[in-house]
Amino acid sequence: MKSSLHNLLQTLSNYTVVAFLKILSILPYKLLVALGYGLGYIAARIPGERNRVVKTNLHLCFPNLNSHEIEVLSKQHWRLLGRSLVEKSVIWCGSSQQLSRMIEVQSAVDLKDKKPRILVNMHFTGIEGSIILSALSKEKGWPRTSGFFQRMKSPFFNRKIVEWRNRFGGNSIDRQGNSLELIREIRKGNFIIIAPDIDLGLKDSAFVPFFGISTNTITAISRLASITGAEVCLMITTLKADESGYICSISKPFEQFPTDNPVADTAKLNEYFEKEIRLRPAEYYWVHKRFKNRPLNETNPY
Repeated sequence: MKSSLHNLLQTLSNYTVVAFLKILSILPYKLLVALGYGLGYIAARIPGERNRVVKTNLHLCFPNLNSHEIEVLSKQHWRLLGRSLVEKSVIWCGSSQQLSRMIEVQSAVDLKDKKPRILVNMHFTGIEGSIILSALSKEKGWPRTSGFFQRMKSPFFNRKIVEWRNRFGGNSIDRQGNSLELIREIRKGNFIIIAPDIDLGLKDSAFVPFFGISTNTITAISRLASITGAEVCLMITTLKADESGYICSISKPFEQFPTDNPVADTAKLNEYFEKEIRLRPAEYYWVHKRFKNRPLNETNPY
């Protein structure tokens, strides 16, 4: 009886969240943004683990900043993170027209040429903006978009988010043991989007510098590019200067990449990431425990 009641309440809760997201997605965009900024304002002032993680990361990566400057940067980050959280309602439930109004694509490569290509997506607060490639694929004549996804604890929302991400014909590939499917997609010339700048554990990873810190980083980009002969381009989704929306920009292919040294290639990627982050530090995803795995039994900073 208790189990049945629990399941019923969980189902009601799940569908209430879905309904709330759909309501948010139809609000005027300026109102949605204002709600997000308000959420970020509140979150920045609530003591908790994630606030400690943000400040720890900022102290580690910007040791030249004093405590006041760290506090200011932390609040700026939470403001933008709050905005990005409510904007996920449009990312997951909005129409292609809404997405194209919210996100502008700027590419230094021909997205119609069907070349094997890996788009390396960084964890800025606008990371989910990559869905714009899928939303505009039919209109622009672009190939379909494929990318890894990390399983969620909730089976319901795991299915829902895959469904939402794939609603324009995209292809979400489970990160667990599906490298062969990803290789096939690359060789077909479909867009492959991978975000390697998070700590996914020690398997297939190496410790390479990131903001001068030895940081556990997956080596998959170098290995996949070597196997498939794919070009590798940086793709970032960042706020426009007037904060009216986002720009999803795709760079020219990296030169002399990959090499025969996956660890050196991965270190080079981290250099690119760091350069971009320093241009807009408040937009990076500082809530992630980027330095949780440490080499040589170093103490976990969190």
